[in-house]
Amino acid sequence: MVRRRLLPKQLAQRAGRIKLLLCDVDGVLTDGRITYDSDGREITAFHIHDGYGLNRLREAGCLIGLISGRNSKAVETRARELHITMVHQGVEDKLTVYESVLAAHRMTDQQVAYIGDDLIDLPLFGRVGLAVAVASAQPAVRQAAHWITRNPGGFGAVREVTDLLLMARTPHIRAV
Repeated sequence: MVRRRLLPKQLAQRAGRIKLLLCDVDGVLTDGRITYDSDGREITAFHIHDGYGLNRLREAGCLIGLISGRNSKAVETRARELHITMVHQGVEDKLTVYESVLAAHRMTDQQVAYIGDDLIDLPLFGRVGLAVAVASAQPAVRQAAHWITRNPGGFGAVREVTDLLLMARTPHIRAV
């Protein structure tokens, strides 16, 4: 079932203005679980389709950034693999970081998409041009979103968003 809060034309218009995609990490790029091995090391799983989509979007000229409430070496490693240099971890006030990113890149709210899943993401949902909730997001987050993915966080939800943004930039190119 497709859960879209905007009509397709409205969604395409919003998506077509996006020049910066910001993502939460836990619950968006991951499934939100924290797993430890027997030595107490954190094990984090990322979906390969999300990474491929982020790379394609970056190569198409869109800036990509991560804003996470937690600190994780796995996030640093994954960001490095994907050539994402805009990584903010251990963030309690995501709105302050968001405003500094906007200023640094001379962007407007309408040029930014944000993908989130939990209450800490709501202040950004009220600002960005395209607010996306993953299917597994908290009910209040889904309610505030412009669009909701079919897939839950950590299972290709980010890829849905990157495909949407790529199609909006180049409507003659189909998502792969």
